[in-house]
Amino acid sequence: MPWFWLAGAIVLEVFATTSLKLSEGFTRLLPSVFVVVGYVGAFYMLSQTPNRGMPLGVAYGVWAALGVALLAVIGVVFLGESLTWIQVGGIAMVIAGVMALEMGGQH
Repeated sequence: MPWFWLAGAIVLEVFATTSLKLSEGFTRLLPSVFVVVGYVGAFYMLSQTPNRGMPLGVAYGVWAALGVALLAVIGVVFLGESLTWIQVGGIAMVIAGVMALEMGGQH
């Protein structure tokens, strides 16, 4: 059950951060509303993960790593941003670090 809450938190955070870019510095109303609603929802859902049995460090690490990776892909595919191989390597290292955190907690 904590993975459901964490997945929701990740989706809402990615939605809110993408909307942040589209809000153009909070000058566009609808994307600005999406930012606020998305972040409030994301933090609420993230706050539920430790209450449902997931260690906070693992929840936050997975949330952050997947958020960064998904936003990098969205930036390239939909927002016309570029991504260098060094950045790809950095994202891979963040994900590997979170995996190590998760696997280390199982022992």
